[in-house]
Amino acid sequence: MRKIIGIGETVLDILFKDGVPVKAVPGGSTFNSMISLGRMGLNVSFISEVGNDKVGEMILKALEDSGVDASSVCSFSDGKSPLSLAFLNNNNDAEYLFYKDYPNNRLEVEFPQINADDVVVYGSYFVLNPVLRSKTKAFLEYARERGAILYYDVNFRKNHITERVKLGEAIIENLEFADIVRGSTEDFYHLYNLTDAESIYKQKIKFYCPNFICTQGGGEVVLFNKAGKKNYSPNKVDVVSTVGAGDNFNAGVVYGIISSGIDRDTLYNMSQEEWDKVARCGLDFSSHACTMLDNYVSREWAEEYKNRS
Repeated sequence: MRKIIGIGETVLDILFKDGVPVKAVPGGSTFNSMISLGRMGLNVSFISEVGNDKVGEMILKALEDSGVDASSVCSFSDGKSPLSLAFLNNNNDAEYLFYKDYPNNRLEVEFPQINADDVVVYGSYFVLNPVLRSKTKAFLEYARERGAILYYDVNFRKNHITERVKLGEAIIENLEFADIVRGSTEDFYHLYNLTDAESIYKQKIKFYCPNFICTQGGGEVVLFNKAGKKNYSPNKVDVVSTVGAGDNFNAGVVYGIISSGIDRDTLYNMSQEEWDKVARCGLDFSSHACTMLDNYVSREWAEEYKNRS
């Protein structure tokens, strides 16, 4: 059975509405994707780190309860599990504050074995962070050597704008590793002051990776590949929170790839109909996640979706 391996940060997301905390849920960009994919019954592993504390226990339990292998999650005692405060505005979009207390020695884990056509999901500051970069880069090199499909979620936050020049080399390396790149117009505004999807693709992505998915908040999703460009309209839902929207879009795309039996060789020769199905899975996962304060698809929805697809 093909595996999905995610690598990324873990946090406890505390959501605020009108200045009042309304929910606290384990989170992290790749973490959210892995939880949703675990709930879909896929073979999922996660590489990360948590504090040896109550928050770390919550995060590990969330992984276990969703069927995600957490044997490559490092638990550290010299520090605390990080917190993320997400302040929802009137449109239920989030602005974030992060609180972190990490030890000096980080990500002391053994990476899971990777086989050809497994899918590796990576992204966010976690795989750019100079403190972790030698380890995350080594993992991505290993994944590429083993013939995995590498999915890069750019997810570049506003609070790292001052570091974007320093991180430029790592960003390019991540793009070169990738078989699929997904990013939002907000990410690329923070990185390059660009918001037009076509300009982003032609100027910053195409040279490194031909397969690019650009999300635009609640707007259309734009897919670029060797065959050209296609726009997809999002599902219309009553939005409760957008915190896990992009993460679940990633999960849906990966689910579409696995469920359609797409391997690394066929990925580069997919028909438009195959891309349509994969993109629709991404939109379905994302729109469902926006209807809840949780960061991932519900177990009931996952079961129903499997039966439909």
